[in-house]
Amino acid sequence: MSEDTKVHAELRDSFGKGFARRLRAAGKIPAVIYGHGTEPVHVALPGHQVSLIIRRANALLELDIEGTEQLALVKDVQKDPVHQIIEHIDLLVVKKGEKVTIDVPVVVTGESAAGTIANLDATTLSLEVEATHIPENVEVSVEGLEDGTHVTAADVTLPKGASLLTEGDVLVVAISVPALEVEDDAEAAEGDESAAEETAAE
Repeated sequence: MSEDTKVHAELRDSFGKGFARRLRAAGKIPAVIYGHGTEPVHVALPGHQVSLIIRRANALLELDIEGTEQLALVKDVQKDPVHQIIEHIDLLVVKKGEKVTIDVPVVVTGESAAGTIANLDATTLSLEVEATHIPENVEVSVEGLEDGTHVTAADVTLPKGASLLTEGDVLVVAISVPALEVEDDAEAAEGDESAAEETAAE
């Protein structure tokens, strides 16, 4: 665990929208921790620090709850739809060595063959990974791939210790020639044929 994921959490026993507003005004984020058959624990988290951490998908927090350490996975972030202010966070209790199911973003790297584009069909893959080794993303290289190439979930190289839960035949990336270029080529071919016909008629 890195230092930037160590978060001091304050227990809270007041609830309701009014209290939550006062918390946010004080630069804190209301959150609830649940899982492993335990009663939900309501806490307040430092707003600025946590906002930076949760920019990463599937962020894992090392919480210090009044002297008690607890690992927790960010499961849901509720934001104000207009102002994009974080209103509430749901955290899931996890244990070291435990396997968790997560959706990991897919990142395309490299350049496909000249004149083609890589179309990302599946933006995430569902994986089972160790709670303390959660990848930020999975990379799919399209370097040099030709038109018509399909990359499925089963083709993706997974991080060490990760298991694929998404169906293996799910299309992740498809390489194709942009439709506009195909149309241009067809029009050019038609133009050539017309010119040839006119020449023959003359």
